[in-house]
Amino acid sequence: MSESLVLVEKLVTPAKVALVTFNRPKVMNALNDALAEELAGKLAALDADPDVHVIVVTGSEKAFAAGADIAAMAEWSYGTVYNNNYITKHWEAARSVRKPLIAAVSGYALGGGCEFAMMCDIIIAADNAKFGQPEITIGTIPGLGGTQRMPRAVGKAKAMEWCLTGRFITAQEAEAAGLVARVVPADKLMEEALATAGKIASFSLPAVMKVKETINAAFETTLTQGLQFERREFHATFALEDQKEGMRAFVEKRKPNFKNS
Repeated sequence: MSESLVLVEKLVTPAKVALVTFNRPKVMNALNDALAEELAGKLAALDADPDVHVIVVTGSEKAFAAGADIAAMAEWSYGTVYNNNYITKHWEAARSVRKPLIAAVSGYALGGGCEFAMMCDIIIAADNAKFGQPEITIGTIPGLGGTQRMPRAVGKAKAMEWCLTGRFITAQEAEAAGLVARVVPADKLMEEALATAGKIASFSLPAVMKVKETINAAFETTLTQGLQFERREFHATFALEDQKEGMRAFVEKRKPNFKNS
């Protein structure tokens, strides 16, 4: 059997956290259809697993994912990519994951690698990370959301400059622009990413998923619609046992014991 392109480990510490690792080290984790299909299946399984509350996605120290597999697609025709529904068929699967996705990025996150990181809910970057959308340098454009998620994260001016020049963006510049939540020393990346995941996983899962859903709605709706959606989801938490437990624990000055219900 061929080696898995996506490794999955359900961690004991921190609890309720799964670690997903891209596993194509010889090509710096270049993303291809086979990896995308395997990733989609494994993310769906983790999303359905009641023992997993948060998913951390990472690559290697050298590369989170250094883009799509250009060698594989170099001679494809329009008919090939259109008829096969390239990208949409498998890569969009991450959008349907209800639990938080944290991208722990070290080294290169370019092209599709940068775009996949942006599909995650939080990006924590090592200080050696490099982001970018270099598609323009090979005669094409981003296809996994680079021209859509990038402006929402960093604004039109920076997205235009980054996508039109194809230059690499340092972790520090990405953090200053709002693309990255936090930059940490490279040797502390996984420690920090897993600590963040563990913190989130310790809270009520329904409440966590509602936070993710409401923040994502902010990019799809008007402010008035978004506020109404947030208010309804806030009201809905009062149907949760975890809301009762959390507030009682606060009043009683003790740590809450969430049951995720």
